Amino acid sequence: MVKVTVPATTANIGPGFDTLGLALNMYNVYNFEETEQGLVIEGCPDEYKNEENLVYKSFVIAAEEMGKKVKGLKISMNTEIPVSRGLGSSSACIVGGVYGANELLHGGLSKDELFKIAVKIEGHPDNIAPAVYGGLTASIVEDDKTYCMKYSLNEKINFCALIPDFETSTCEARKLLPQDVSFKDAVFNISRVAVLLKALEEGNFEVINVALKDKLHQRYRRTLIHECDEVKKICLENQSDAFFISGSGPTLMNIIQNPEFTNRIKGSIMNLKHNWAVRFLQADKNGATVEHI
Repeated sequence: MVKVTVPATTANIGPGFDTLGLALNMYNVYNFEETEQGLVIEGCPDEYKNEENLVYKSFVIAAEEMGKKVKGLKISMNTEIPVSRGLGSSSACIVGGVYGANELLHGGLSKDELFKIAVKIEGHPDNIAPAVYGGLTASIVEDDKTYCMKYSLNEKINFCALIPDFETSTCEARKLLPQDVSFKDAVFNISRVAVLLKALEEGNFEVINVALKDKLHQRYRRTLIHECDEVKKICLENQSDAFFISGSGPTLMNIIQNPEFTNRIKGSIMNLKHNWAVRFLQADKNGATVEHI
């Protein structure tokens, strides 16, 4: 049996729209076992226990890329990453399936090759890259070829995720975005991405807070996130070092130095209409891992 562990991810990170991603120490675990025939899926809602399951579909696509087939398959999963909350749940499923196929079927593909297959399935690399490589990543696509670079993240940097009891659709969130942006706004974001990466490396929280500002997507997406302004106000009043929308939302993310921030905000957050899970997180450095059990 093959066990694949995949981290949650947060994409965009303020100005790095569709480019930056970061792996976090929240995990989905997938176990793969070859059987004589059929498909058995355990550990997910009944509506996903079929051939449309994204983990299984990704497994099949990766197997086809390798010219391999499996007679039957059992997939057992233990999922910690919430679905449709802006924490890379779909990317985790895809990476889990691709890694599972490569290991179970002895594909012998490298991490870079697995990354390319996963990006092809997902359609964009911002969440896939940190799920595969771990840490802080920046990705670009040129002529259907994806390039990824990994950056250092200062050890002082921690995160506090505020995860609500409602979902948002990435597709719907993307529909809100303008087709064109001003030259001024483009320069605003480009300059901040460049500065943000170095500030995250050095752990310069003052610069991180300034460089996280964005004019391309967050102002539009926040309209889909209930109580976004109230949550941000609570976080800033409790000395959040920096604040941004995780992916397309609705999870709201704080960059913090002191883990006690997590406890300080719980009382105020509990008074809101929606239930917001408060989760202290740190960066995952390794990305997806595989082991035989």
